[in-house]
Amino acid sequence: MLASANDSSVAYDLVLLAHVLSALAGMVAVVAAGGFALVLRAALLRGGPMPEALARYYRPGVNWVGRVLFAVPVFGVALIAMSGGEWNWSDGWVLMGLAIWAVVAVVAEAVLWPGERTLQLVVADRAATLPEPTPATDDGRGPVGADAARCLQAGLVGIGLGAALLVVGFVMVVKP
Repeated sequence: MLASANDSSVAYDLVLLAHVLSALAGMVAVVAAGGFALVLRAALLRGGPMPEALARYYRPGVNWVGRVLFAVPVFGVALIAMSGGEWNWSDGWVLMGLAIWAVVAVVAEAVLWPGERTLQLVVADRAATLPEPTPATDDGRGPVGADAARCLQAGLVGIGLGAALLVVGFVMVVKP
């Protein structure tokens, strides 16, 4: 996975390392967002006080770690430019990886991170009011049921995006 024999420059290796690390950080961020959403769902359905770890994760603010995902194609473009013609835009694996990454980025910005901000409000509201344990309604339209449905959506989207990023990583390594 390190630079090819033709590209043994330290600069190329550093850009490659930055590319891989930003991809890993982005993948961990989207999977963590999904995982925490599923844990929050379980806590809401169980009722009672909010676990401290959830309150810490869902503190208000932007998920800046997730935005590291946007550094991945920047470093990728630099790698193509630095490859001395070994890699180029006509390589199918480059286009496939970029296309899947673009879908992941759009879905994260349009669905996952707005959903995460909504869940921040749910956690803040529940922490402020300390509600009595109330189970979700059977149809999911009660207050807990609606919040649990939001958690399920964010959880599945986050895990799905993580799986898509695994596919991108596989494509980048195998270069089909």
